[in-house]
Amino acid sequence: YWIATGSFKLQDVAITIPPEWWPTSPTLENYEKLFTPNTLRWFFNSVFISVMTTLLVCITSALAGYALAKKQFPGVKVIFMVFVAAMALPKQVILIPLLNLITEFGLMNTYYALILPAVGWPFGVFLMRQFSQAIPRELLESARIDGCGEVRTFTNIALPIIKPGIGALAIFTFIASWNDYFSQLIFSNTPDMSTLPLGLAALAQGQEFSNDYGLLMAGASLASLPMIIVFICFQNYFTQGVTLGAVKG
Repeated sequence: YWIATGSFKLQDVAITIPPEWWPTSPTLENYEKLFTPNTLRWFFNSVFISVMTTLLVCITSALAGYALAKKQFPGVKVIFMVFVAAMALPKQVILIPLLNLITEFGLMNTYYALILPAVGWPFGVFLMRQFSQAIPRELLESARIDGCGEVRTFTNIALPIIKPGIGALAIFTFIASWNDYFSQLIFSNTPDMSTLPLGLAALAQGQEFSNDYGLLMAGASLASLPMIIVFICFQNYFTQGVTLGAVKG
């Protein structure tokens, strides 16, 4: 509420004491200063990177989780343990090796550098593996008896069952990618590749002696809209995902 109302206040009103809880003289000046070609470029970069990351993570995690849960092959438990162990590693630990790989492949300051490192997210694989365990083996065996191949079995039988998990994973992935200031700061170094978090940080540092809080709140309001929209679109799946496995009365 404070951010939303503060985006319609000028600087002298936004920092006044006692605070003005409701803007008595609302203005759109902050949004007029915010919507520049650079800001639109930042917004596009954030949306594109977050959407593509979400799609790729959901696809790879659903396939990997299904394989780890329902396929029997040598080393399946070891592979799953590796994914679980990888969840304990903070991003800062793998940053230097990851930066070296991206530089050697010539991907620095590209969309690939901001999207591909997130594919195969250990938490996503772990989450989808847990959801895939709820798939009855009888359904999979019936599909094979009816002549379904692996692809058709996954798309027609497994995918509808694990949709709640994919919806929950989509929310987690989009929010994590949208707010991933650290990686975006390291792997992009030109204004054209900047994202909205980087742009808002630049706006905050652009004032020599003070911050324009009205402008920052307008930027924060803009940055929160996509996450709200994604949650609204996937909230049913998210609710099902959270309650899956609950004891039925």
